[in-house]
Amino acid sequence: MRINHPALRLRSGAAAAVLVGAVLVLAGCGSSSSTTSSASAPASSATSSSASATTSASTSSSNTSSCGKKPGVKATGTPIPIGTIDTKQPGTDFSDGPNMITAYYNCVNANGGVNGHPVKLYVIYDQTQPAQIAAAAKQLIQTDHVVGIVGVFDLLECTIDQSYWKQLGIYEMGAGIAPECWSTPNSAAVNMGPRYSSDGAVQYGLSQHPSKIVFVQSNVPGTGYIAAGPAALAAAAHVPIFETTANVPITDANSLALSLVDKAGSNGWVVLNFTPPEALVILQAAQKLGLEDRVKGWGCSTPCNTDFLAKALGPKWNHKLFVNAELTSPDDHNGPEMQLYKNILAQYGQNVAGGLGSFSEMGYLLGKFSVDALDTVTPPYTIANVNAAFKNIKDENTELICQPWVYGNYPLHIPNNADFTTTPDNGKMVTAQGCFDVSSADPQIAAYRKAAGTAPSTNPPTQ
Repeated sequence: MRINHPALRLRSGAAAAVLVGAVLVLAGCGSSSSTTSSASAPASSATSSSASATTSASTSSSNTSSCGKKPGVKATGTPIPIGTIDTKQPGTDFSDGPNMITAYYNCVNANGGVNGHPVKLYVIYDQTQPAQIAAAAKQLIQTDHVVGIVGVFDLLECTIDQSYWKQLGIYEMGAGIAPECWSTPNSAAVNMGPRYSSDGAVQYGLSQHPSKIVFVQSNVPGTGYIAAGPAALAAAAHVPIFETTANVPITDANSLALSLVDKAGSNGWVVLNFTPPEALVILQAAQKLGLEDRVKGWGCSTPCNTDFLAKALGPKWNHKLFVNAELTSPDDHNGPEMQLYKNILAQYGQNVAGGLGSFSEMGYLLGKFSVDALDTVTPPYTIANVNAAFKNIKDENTELICQPWVYGNYPLHIPNNADFTTTPDNGKMVTAQGCFDVSSADPQIAAYRKAAGTAPSTNPPTQ
């Protein structure tokens, strides 16, 4: 992922204690417990100063009309209500995701809508409190009368609401964190999450034939679930793996960097699973101590795939750090759909604080997949009709991920299971390895492929 805004650099912290079950905490917990709800506004042509600044080079002649079926015709029918629940608190602000879905819907609404109906997104933010999240789900269904759940950029939502969605026949589409986002029948994500992203990072390291893998992540609930994937890959390759954790925020990066390098040895590979600020302090400490070349290589899970980190590290890390990337890098891809994503962001994404990056890419995909499904529904737009269409999604081809995306009737859902490897190059994250399948040595990946098969890669490494 690329995370370009301080609010989305997700520092891990004291919230770990509230994350029930096996959940990777990506940020600190705030004290606020308020819940808010909002809906998408009518189609807007305003341009975000922050988003347009980051995309002006590629969107000077912005064309967004292809997002809808009737270019230039505003949708005026009865709105189709869609709901989302997202974490937003000090240190963990996932609001760029739903804001980008809203931007996509606003583009569609300005260009015909769905059979003349505008799509309206109801957003409820939570502060990782289970009771609050459960109440949000009921509010969306019972008060806002939504007919589908799309978004769910949340630390806990998949864990808390799964039984409720199953009871109602809801098939949510999201970009979550909790294991249930991938391991249950009523949830499918466009992202890979911390376990499978760590798999991809370790897999690239193993391809370089190291004598040992050292895998380190933040010391929060869920580390055992995450570490099980890399451990399975290393075992299958008959390569020793040392797995450890570090308390965050990191207070002695020098000692940690030294310890990792010592454990890896000169032919070892170090893989980090941290948010960008924490990974950065480790890597900067290694550079300060002259350790960056003391191991065979360095890897990182998806959060490190950000220009923020590449710029902060500087050219000494060019092609020395290899990061698993769940989505196509906007830095070195510019095909027609990538252009559409950038153009929608520039024209309608004034509230997407991070601009180009993982959360807005995921929001674009969730907007696109849900609208494509809604286009197949014969009114009325009910929970039953809409969720049948969501569940029937298959072969959604897009430049932003490696393989066609599918929902389907499966006991678990890991539809994004092939991705890229990126590396720093003078302040940018560029593609070092084109699309590859994440190893089925991870039993969760193997279980999904046994149920759903393996979609062929349709996304070339460059556009």
